[in-house]
Amino acid sequence: MRIFISGGCKNGKSYIAQRLAKWQSKGSLYYVATMRPCDDEDTARIMRHIEEREGWGFTTIEQPVDILQCLGSCDADASFLLDSTTALLANEMFPAGKDVNVDAPGKIAGELVSLCKKVKDIVVVSDYIYSDAILYDELTEAYRKGLAFIDRTLAAVCDVVLEIAFGSIIVHKGREVSAAFHEKIF
Repeated sequence: MRIFISGGCKNGKSYIAQRLAKWQSKGSLYYVATMRPCDDEDTARIMRHIEEREGWGFTTIEQPVDILQCLGSCDADASFLLDSTTALLANEMFPAGKDVNVDAPGKIAGELVSLCKKVKDIVVVSDYIYSDAILYDELTEAYRKGLAFIDRTLAAVCDVVLEIAFGSIIVHKGREVSAAFHEKIF
């Protein structure tokens, strides 16, 4: 099953995604981490996520770019949790020491569709960054539009689409499937 989760920053998406990945796992369980820490807050967040996963059976794969490479040493029949497309796009679109890659959203969307088709079960996490009224510069808007494109692409190919808002789960796609796992894990 393919599950897409979106929601505001730091609101429990990763924890819910971990529970869903564990619930659907029948074997190996991989956590595909895409974040490159830029400051102490990022490092602390990564450490918190690692601590939260402890004892859950996840094998962590650090894959900040070229997401399909994560399959190199994995069992495709396993369950995957990819956290997050937001960081993945930042890494691909703004590579250190290089020019901005405006083609990154299309590349990532294509790779994520391929990943979703190649693995048995996957949960993909993204941040919902579209609800403020701030006017951003052209580059930031290009990033936001790119992430929106990736999110729409994932929503189209996933069986279940969830939004996490203030700790509540809103089901946008796959109500019957989500009702089954909601009873068992929440």
